[in-house]
Amino acid sequence: MGNPRPVDRRKQYVRIADDIRRDIASGRYAVGDPLPSVAELATRFGVAKMTISNAIAALRDEGLIQTRQGSPSIVLAAPDEAGDEAEEHSEEFEIISAQLQQLKAVVKRIGARLDELDERTKDLGR
Repeated sequence: MGNPRPVDRRKQYVRIADDIRRDIASGRYAVGDPLPSVAELATRFGVAKMTISNAIAALRDEGLIQTRQGSPSIVLAAPDEAGDEAEEHSEEFEIISAQLQQLKAVVKRIGARLDELDERTKDLGR
């Protein structure tokens, strides 16, 4: 007997999203092209439509495709282009995170100052 194939433990929709991502990267579906319908993809992959919908949602969240109710999903970018966009968003996230940390420090100082003023006000009332 030969070596058994390794079991792919990823969820079905993740495997399907990977397959479609490879199809986009290879040019099978070019930027601007519609993807096949959910029903067609479900038949191709032999899975439920909900599984395809989850795969499509993952690709949409990556910025690879655009979805609209009642319309075909459209390829927006190749996987490497979407990665560039994700990197830009990552940089923006870092900037926003740093700004939030600064705001947190300011709010903490204001809170301490308010506590101090509250104590002084209580002292005046005694």
